[in-house]
Amino acid sequence: MSRKNDSAPRKILVTGTAGFIGFHLVNRLLQDRHRIVGIDQINDYYDPALKYDRLRQAGIDREKIRKGERVTSEHNENYTFIRLDLEDGEALAKIFAEEKPDIVIHLAAQAGVRYSLTHPHVYVSSNITGFLNILEACRHHPVEHLVYASSSSVYGLNKEMPFSAHRPVDHPVSLYAATKRANELMAHTYSHLFRIPSTGLRFFTVYGPWGRPDMALFLFTRKILAGEPIDVYNHGEMQRDFTYVGDIVEGVRAITMIPPEADEKLRAEEAGPDRSSAPFRVLNIGNSRPVRLMDFIRALEEALGQKATLRMMPMQPGDVPATWADVSELVELTGYHPDTDVRTGVRRFVNWYRDYYRI
Repeated sequence: MSRKNDSAPRKILVTGTAGFIGFHLVNRLLQDRHRIVGIDQINDYYDPALKYDRLRQAGIDREKIRKGERVTSEHNENYTFIRLDLEDGEALAKIFAEEKPDIVIHLAAQAGVRYSLTHPHVYVSSNITGFLNILEACRHHPVEHLVYASSSSVYGLNKEMPFSAHRPVDHPVSLYAATKRANELMAHTYSHLFRIPSTGLRFFTVYGPWGRPDMALFLFTRKILAGEPIDVYNHGEMQRDFTYVGDIVEGVRAITMIPPEADEKLRAEEAGPDRSSAPFRVLNIGNSRPVRLMDFIRALEEALGQKATLRMMPMQPGDVPATWADVSELVELTGYHPDTDVRTGVRRFVNWYRDYYRI
């Protein structure tokens, strides 16, 4: 069923299309003439108005959205959107049976490390039950490739840099991270038992226009413009592999067309968290150039033309001091080449933010 490097137009079911990465990815896939079936719950984890505005940009009229009903984009007839809770396995299975997608890109999830400390049940419902329903749907309605979002958070207490997908990831430090690692294990089981080609992508600190309001760049921008202090955790001694959303999208787009193949000859000592004899793999997707948090803040001050008032804070539970992605395997498979530097990416976000909020 795999057609390696075949980029002919497909029907692709994408979950989380009202979300940050999903919104950008759909726009890019439509340029390649793929037919997109988008699914999103549109919950209130953050202001749903931003989610509806993303959909509006893609031609989905908010007034026409009804749970379980299809809405076709006014801008592109190849894009159909359905509001749906992935926890509703029966409704999801019906969509798979009717739409018969060739490929599934699963981005929908309950995000946020700190929110998982106070709302743990939401993470199990969305990230575990919702993903199980995706796997079951792919089992009963076979697809060429299941691509799903994992997270750099799975590295937890790992200290060896850069983070390699070959290394064990047995010590997550948040429930969010634990659910993402569970997704990888669940995907492997289904790949092994039912030969579902699956690729898990560990995203590293994605930022850019239309980003999530709970993420640092959004929070910092809002507070600096309001003249409020910003909380700088671990007293600024943090590094993050900040990755521009446009670079992420190009990586996802490329790997989607290269499903993994089973390798029965793979020796046990060659297997690991990221590969086995099943048609399964896990890859990092990041910038692979970590940036000091203070340098990130300076880039934001430059883009805003305004200094920040810093409130130095201790490390927060569930957080880690540094992330750094080894993306060599993704580069080898796809030629992935993230080339947006932080100053450029932050400036693009600020330009969008000022335009969107008319500041």
